[in-house]
Amino acid sequence: MALVGSYVGLSKALVAVFPVFLLAGLRFGIAAVAMAGWLRRPADETPLDRADKGWLFLGSFLGNFGFSICMLLGVQATSALSAGVVMALIPAAVALLSALWLHERVSPRILLAIVCAGAGIALLAWARGGEGGGSLLGHLLLLGAVFCEAAYVVVGKRLGTKLGPRRISALINLWGLALMAPLALWQGWGFEWSSVRVQDAALLVFYALAASVVSVWLWMRGLQGYPANKAGVFAVLIPVASAGVGILFLGEHAGLIHLAALGLALLGIVLATRR
Repeated sequence: MALVGSYVGLSKALVAVFPVFLLAGLRFGIAAVAMAGWLRRPADETPLDRADKGWLFLGSFLGNFGFSICMLLGVQATSALSAGVVMALIPAAVALLSALWLHERVSPRILLAIVCAGAGIALLAWARGGEGGGSLLGHLLLLGAVFCEAAYVVVGKRLGTKLGPRRISALINLWGLALMAPLALWQGWGFEWSSVRVQDAALLVFYALAASVVSVWLWMRGLQGYPANKAGVFAVLIPVASAGVGILFLGEHAGLIHLAALGLALLGIVLATRR
């Protein structure tokens, strides 16, 4: 979760170098090479039926294609600190979509968590005229990214009974590459590749591997030795890590409104994950 927060924050530096669609396409391409060995179906795994393939496509369309566009455009128009606060809504969004798609119950605490996260986002939108506030559209895009990522988690929960976590990740990433490739090629055609510095390329590789490979493996591996119903509390590290990257490495300023929004975001996570 700390890794997720860090690459959300560092993507602010990447969108200053690469066009958004090209950046997303490069991420999926690098990750596809890294996860090529994860695509093979194990002998004990049942073949996917038509419904499973539909859920797999939906997970990629929302969780990879939609999330990348909304997150990158959103962080381009706001700040790493703002992105971290908005991303704190993910646990509550997962609970809400689980209720709608998987018919799981939504408790009053989850609704209160959504209210807290919404209040934090409203504070950021109100501060958009100040330093590091960003635009209202940028925050709405980040909110869209939250629900795209929540959809990815819910689809993963549904497919997890048939597929292993590594194969789910590899297949969804491959769909993401197919969906993003036309837009990436369009932006890459006239891109000045000579302007990319070595440190930009290194950050790109880190972003691709962290977002699509390493964070997924760490999360799934950690769940093997920790109760899944308590693991959501670690999402608290998303806004903390993203805000830390913005303040320590990108020179962003954290005012009282930003700190209040971060506090509401953390409270929302506690409410969404506490048992």
